[in-house]
Amino acid sequence: MAFYKGQETYSVDSKGRLNIPAKMRRALSPEALNTFVLTRGSDRCVAAYPLDEWRRYELEYAKLNQYDEQSRFFLRTVLAWSEEVELDGQQRIMVPKKYLDFAGIDGKVVIVGMIDHIELWQPEEFEIYLSKSEASYEQVASQVMQRPNGQ
Repeated sequence: MAFYKGQETYSVDSKGRLNIPAKMRRALSPEALNTFVLTRGSDRCVAAYPLDEWRRYELEYAKLNQYDEQSRFFLRTVLAWSEEVELDGQQRIMVPKKYLDFAGIDGKVVIVGMIDHIELWQPEEFEIYLSKSEASYEQVASQVMQRPNGQ
């Protein structure tokens, strides 16, 4: 399993090509076949899943009830926004315009590691997202990281 962490700021060229940071490429398993699946992320970013990680999600998606309205809406949205992109010889991926437009990315991009995938953010949008929380990092961490039975 890949484990992505860290943050880098890179440039997207006029053709939508983006270099993937070396430390994040090293986390890419051979089973990913140098391929990422782009999809619409939460909070106005683009999520890029290595192909092998994406396939694990596909197995979960296949279990959803397509006769349930919310499941159907979710599947249609996530799958309509999903596209495979391969690393080229210069370790870049081509980010189609619809993804750049969705995230407001033009020129610079913040690449954030998110355990099993990376996120692509417009730099100012990422800063706004980080500053929106009314609670401090310490308060959020305390809530999120609570262990059952006080462990």
